[in-house]
Amino acid sequence: MTHRVILRMEIHPEMSGDFETTWQAVGEAISAEPANLGQTLVRDTEEEGVYYVLTDWAGEKEFRAFELSARHVLHRQRLKPYRRGGTMNVTEVVRHIEPAG
Repeated sequence: MTHRVILRMEIHPEMSGDFETTWQAVGEAISAEPANLGQTLVRDTEEEGVYYVLTDWAGEKEFRAFELSARHVLHRQRLKPYRRGGTMNVTEVVRHIEPAG
């Protein structure tokens, strides 16, 4: 079962451009992890400086192993200067409907 990690990241608004560039590099590195199934970065249109990262994993066990790895610590360190807060939720994808057509 696919696990989707949803990160709510509160970024210093004046650093948004640099954050997006850094996130791109970090995201590309994470996409090389065998259990990673893809990622999406979205920006909130109502709350300045708020982003969401949606990242899919082959399973929770695989995500947790990555979360505790030294590689992940390095990624978090690269993003830390931009962050002023945030939360993380680990979820299971229960249903997914592809676009009709």
